[in-house]
Amino acid sequence: MGLEEEIEDLREEIAETPYNKSTEEHVGRLKAKLAEKKEKLENQSSAGGGQGYAVEKTGDATVAFVGFPSVGKSTLLNALTAAESEVGEYEFTTLDVNPGMLQYNGANIQVLDVPGLIEGAASGRGGGQEVLSVVRAADLVVFVLSVFEIDQYDRLKEELYKNKIRLDQEPPSIHISKKGKGGIRVTSSVDQDLSENVIKEVLREQGYVNADVTLREKIDIDRLVDGVMDNREYLPSMVTVNKVDLIEPDYAEKVRDELRERDIDPDEAVFISAEKEKGLESLKEKIWSELGMMRIYMDKPGRGVDYEEPLVVPQGSTIEDACERLGGDLKQRFRFARVSGPSAKHDEQQVGMDHELADEDVLRLIVRK
Repeated sequence: MGLEEEIEDLREEIAETPYNKSTEEHVGRLKAKLAEKKEKLENQSSAGGGQGYAVEKTGDATVAFVGFPSVGKSTLLNALTAAESEVGEYEFTTLDVNPGMLQYNGANIQVLDVPGLIEGAASGRGGGQEVLSVVRAADLVVFVLSVFEIDQYDRLKEELYKNKIRLDQEPPSIHISKKGKGGIRVTSSVDQDLSENVIKEVLREQGYVNADVTLREKIDIDRLVDGVMDNREYLPSMVTVNKVDLIEPDYAEKVRDELRERDIDPDEAVFISAEKEKGLESLKEKIWSELGMMRIYMDKPGRGVDYEEPLVVPQGSTIEDACERLGGDLKQRFRFARVSGPSAKHDEQQVGMDHELADEDVLRLIVRK
């Protein structure tokens, strides 16, 4: 029996096993085994020389447009950037990953129009593995949905989950430390619904014999397996609904209801028409917000403040982070900095490396010659 058949058998057994206290140990073992088999299959596929899509990450952040064929991703990319992605009214127009560069708030945001995902992509259908590998490397996932097919969101999210992409959640707070003897010892700072035997069984299935396991959150089996495997990508996501120019006003409420059914706040989704270039400013603003970036205006010696090309860094960045982003030997030569703006108590406040910056601060670095 090949790996694909073994994986399918495990999935069927998990689906057919009623989940309760008496079966959770068995289900936990099955899910851990399933994760291991899928990992082996993926490694075999990689070793087989699949071409994949070599897209070099450039700019300040990377955004992946994810959607089924013919939802308008290529049209949207062209409307937002200077890219020239082929556009057609038929499925599978986009056969390669097409990058474009969105310039917004002084930032260069790389936008990737990936080939339309189809069901079974995580198993390799339609070059799905290669497509999903590009998504895994992004900083933000943008679901592009047709206003007529909101239900596609369910299948897209499932394909991403199967390919180890976890959306809008933090990694499990699990720490595993191998040791030479003593078996598996489980320590938890919160009460767990999972029994200690289930936790140990999942670890044993992944090859742990002697280890100290510390849990700092209440977890279910899926989160436990994710934490033990430690190779999932945790990415933020947002939803944009395209082709709104084609619906009547009374259909809009039906669309909003369908979004709510999927725990998507309609007020958080961005409604657009890529074809008519409507709603694109709102989309840019939302992408910027979800990426969590901020602008730092550098006060350059002899040239004044550069408001045209800010230093773009993640929210919460410090002076030290800014020095690392600027590169060179700035950290080694750093003496102190002067900051004006939202994070400063007063203009030209003198601060050190650990000062946390805010959006639209003005920063001047004082360094040794």
